[in-house]
Amino acid sequence: MGDQRVPPGALGDVRGRAIFWVNIPIAIIALILIAIAKPENNPRPARIDYRGLVLIVLGMGLSVFGFQQASVWGWDSIVTWGCIVGGVALLLVFSRIETRTDEPLIRVNIFKVRAFAAENAVLFFSMIAFIPVLFFASMYSQIALGQSVSEAGLYLLTFFAGFAVASQFGGRILDKTGAKPAVVVGCAIGAVGFALWGSELTALDYSSQWYFIVLAGAGIGLMLGPANTDAINRAPRANYGEVSGITQTVRNYGSSLGLAVLGTILINENRANVESSMARFDLPKAKADAIAQSLTQSGGGSRDAGFSKHAGAKAAEIFHAVQFDFAQATKVVFFIMAGCLAVAAVIALVGLRSGRQEALIDEPAPQS
Repeated sequence: MGDQRVPPGALGDVRGRAIFWVNIPIAIIALILIAIAKPENNPRPARIDYRGLVLIVLGMGLSVFGFQQASVWGWDSIVTWGCIVGGVALLLVFSRIETRTDEPLIRVNIFKVRAFAAENAVLFFSMIAFIPVLFFASMYSQIALGQSVSEAGLYLLTFFAGFAVASQFGGRILDKTGAKPAVVVGCAIGAVGFALWGSELTALDYSSQWYFIVLAGAGIGLMLGPANTDAINRAPRANYGEVSGITQTVRNYGSSLGLAVLGTILINENRANVESSMARFDLPKAKADAIAQSLTQSGGGSRDAGFSKHAGAKAAEIFHAVQFDFAQATKVVFFIMAGCLAVAAVIALVGLRSGRQEALIDEPAPQS
């Protein structure tokens, strides 16, 4: 049968998939704790709204897919805009139909509660920054800084150092004065942190970035818990599971859309930067695109055989140029994420009322 060794790439894939086994012991512990706590459960049986389910899945899926594939199909492609516009149209149809359904998948009228709508808008825009930054920062540390996978993990740990500390204060502020101060200030701090972090990316030096990374993490940590908890508590007349499901859907859609849109922007910006830089080395556009793709796929931690093949004798000089190009592309993405957090701060400032949530029990209840 011959030598049937596992290719190195396949072994890496196996190790990558193995990380998901960590969910099993966590799930078991969670089930045990639930059984011990015996939380109150008041089920409300209802038929599954298959029509609404199909519409929202297709709507979210198509819109995200369109943005994601824009880097491949191009922004001038009718297929790109067909997916985006079609997905948004399906979501609008879903919203309209749900208001006329006896047992809807989502009671969209719940968004008539001003604070609930505002908090979900805040969660949507903040998730465009929070979840994607984990991916983009990891890629940046490996490609632009030339770090290993382990070092990239430590780079991300800097972000969570600020996140973990600030999240403790966020909960206390929510209990004492309500969600608005923590959400507004947290989003503002996050916006400043992301902007300053982004401005230092092209320095290609971790020592000039770490305090801004901590600041960005602190902003997200300060606002995330209060915003999510307050969103759920602002709809006291609704089923807890239903409301938490809505907020989680909004968060997931925001992060998915953020990854798709920002990923497309990153790819396009990086490709343009590399093409411009490689022109100085008299390399054709096809080779420049191949270099950008090779370095991105290899993770950037080292110059792989594919990169050296395309780069040739000037590999070291070209490698540094491509690192800087990727940092420039990432900088654009970070500025956009900072802008999203700034939008979230304005929404929280205008849409939320001051004071603890008990002061808002006079808000109108959503109608089924």
